[in-house]
Amino acid sequence: MKKISLTGDRPTGPLHIGHYFGSLVSRKELENDYESFVMIADVQALTDHFNEPEKVRANVLEVALDYLASGLSPEKTTFFIQSQIPQIAELTVFFSNLVTINTLKRNPTVKGEIAEKKGLFGTKGEKLTYGFLGYPVSQAADITIVRAEIVPVGEDQLPMVELTRKIVEKFHRIYKTEVFPVPQAKLSKAPKIMGLDGNAKMSKSLNNAIFLKDSPQEIKEKIKTAKTDSETKVAYDPKKRPEISNLVLIYGLIHSISPQEAAKAIGDINYSVFKTKLAEDLIKFLEPIREKRKELEKNPEEMMDILAAGTQKTLANAEETIKLVKKAMQIIY
Repeated sequence: MKKISLTGDRPTGPLHIGHYFGSLVSRKELENDYESFVMIADVQALTDHFNEPEKVRANVLEVALDYLASGLSPEKTTFFIQSQIPQIAELTVFFSNLVTINTLKRNPTVKGEIAEKKGLFGTKGEKLTYGFLGYPVSQAADITIVRAEIVPVGEDQLPMVELTRKIVEKFHRIYKTEVFPVPQAKLSKAPKIMGLDGNAKMSKSLNNAIFLKDSPQEIKEKIKTAKTDSETKVAYDPKKRPEISNLVLIYGLIHSISPQEAAKAIGDINYSVFKTKLAEDLIKFLEPIREKRKELEKNPEEMMDILAAGTQKTLANAEETIKLVKKAMQIIY
């Protein structure tokens, strides 16, 4: 039997090229080697978008469309919606007893995201909600509800997988029954794409991303206004010249060459000429994805049927897992 992998995305907006090169490409490869589950994490999205439920709901379809437009196959991958698996919430409650508040506060990923969302949680985190602080526990339940063995992640998500491993080991130690595999992180080899504004990451919420569904005109405008530096010639030097190096990285990714090779291929041209070429090449690269997405958009019911079928399959797995959990915890009466 194939090992099980689980990954997913929060439906806070359509997916961008950072998602594509950072995870979607590797997920297409995983489809052939693992029993793949891909989750649309609407419950997790509500931890910091609880006052925008209509936005989260609308973006469930947006993310699903991007999955299929990018080449993921519903015949090879099981897609499901997090909120439709009630066993995840149940398992989250059981796991919450195994994690201290201090552990959650020290989590590097959580600390970074709290700092990024000062407007929502206050400058010192004084408005931090229980739901947001505890979402790593929910992520552990996401992974273990299908008893995933492999979790493909970026480097920033490694603390989440490590916490899941600790929860699983503590559960087994306390209840003296091995219900779950101890999951392994599969670190993405793809380099991280910065935001076009020079921010450390490309993000939907920071409005500094190129989305997979962007029109040619939108891509041209975004590349045209992308932050560079005070120099005039293109180069790849991430430490000294991160902004222009980020654009060179994108150029290399769409041409399947290293950024160093990309810098040589671009040659000694000024920023304006380079940006024009980058925009044109990126438009051409994304065209098949954009066109396929337009076709899929014509029949949203088909996409929702795919999500419904995947959710039913996941429910069967989740129910089996929760029975094993309750048996180990001696709460089957």
